[in-house]
Amino acid sequence: MKGYWITLCNVTDPEGYGEYIKLAGPAIEKFGGRFLARGGDQIKFEGDPYERTVVVEFNSLQDAQDAYNSEDYKIALKYSSTSSERHVVVVEGLD
Repeated sequence: MKGYWITLCNVTDPEGYGEYIKLAGPAIEKFGGRFLARGGDQIKFEGDPYERTVVVEFNSLQDAQDAYNSEDYKIALKYSSTSSERHVVVVEGLD
């Protein structure tokens, strides 16, 4: 079953977050991640607001976990932890 990595994010330091984006994209794609939504316009219906939403599709939940736990992504995380406030989940798809 597919795995979906969903991030809700408020950027607190655009320059630092730019560094995260440069490193995170290739690290995620290395594990087969395909970006389905990456920022862009969004309509909020419920809950606290986040300015940025990212959805990445993986071939499996395990691939998504492996990407998140990879050494390449850990380097990217050093930038996101100081430049944003995020809520990140990985969820198994239905098919």
